[in-house]
Amino acid sequence: MKELLSLIFTFNIKGLLIEPSANVMVQAFRALMVGGLAFVADASVLWTLSLTGLHYLICAVFGFFVGVAVNYLLSVKFVFKEKAPIRKVGEITVYVLVGVIGLGLTVAFMWFFTEIVGLFFMVSRGIAAILVFTWNFTSRKVTLYRKG
Repeated sequence: MKELLSLIFTFNIKGLLIEPSANVMVQAFRALMVGGLAFVADASVLWTLSLTGLHYLICAVFGFFVGVAVNYLLSVKFVFKEKAPIRKVGEITVYVLVGVIGLGLTVAFMWFFTEIVGLFFMVSRGIAAILVFTWNFTSRKVTLYRKG
């Protein structure tokens, strides 16, 4: 935490966002930034497809896969210093499996907050993103990038 605060307060953008770091707090901060960008991609697809009349949960699945792709590409570049202890195909497979569980959680949360609570589906998607972020980051850190 001390390293993260030091980077933030010294405005060390390169150290905070670009230079490799094994510090889990720096990685979590980067994952939050990457997750935000992935969420924008995800939500954009969700919204755009919903304009065609497709059911919001079907649109959410398509948006989710776009978001996972953006998240993976940015995460391996900027978030995790460690290399996964498996081949690239295995890394992508585990990444997607964690994501598929995240998709299940996302759909369940979206359904609950939209159908039961009565929120607009885009608001439900935002809440689901916040709730699923911890699952995604922790699972990927523990299964793929545990060194560091």
